[in-house]
Amino acid sequence: MKDLQEVLKKEKYKKIHFKVSKTQHLLVKASLNGVTGNFILDTGASNSCVGFDNVDFFNLTAGKSKTKAAGAGATGMFTQLAKNNDLKIGRWKTDGFHLIIFDMTHVNQALQQYKAKPVHGIIGADVLLEGKAIIDYYNHCLYLK
Repeated sequence: MKDLQEVLKKEKYKKIHFKVSKTQHLLVKASLNGVTGNFILDTGASNSCVGFDNVDFFNLTAGKSKTKAAGAGATGMFTQLAKNNDLKIGRWKTDGFHLIIFDMTHVNQALQQYKAKPVHGIIGADVLLEGKAIIDYYNHCLYLK
């Protein structure tokens, strides 16, 4: 796998380590508007999001959203939209980033049932697509360009 790392480095990809939780979720640390939090890396989530309870924590400005959120065990959930934020994961960063705000209580309750730590949000496919993501599951590394 050293060859993969060398090729991706030459292609200007940033290497980001992730952890695997007790629940088999991929966990990354990310900085949103300069504030670091814990996030699930979720290839099945269309958008990145944070919980309503973290709006002030990440200095977000919540606005109206027409989107209804759906996830494991929940559908039609009310959402808000936070526009033009700075997101940094490892050395990779993007600005002017929009994310969804919704009630993540059910996510964190499910994690706590397995004695796993709660998370602030989810990094979804929007970030993975923008960053041309490559996930090396074996070595627990995410690469973003």
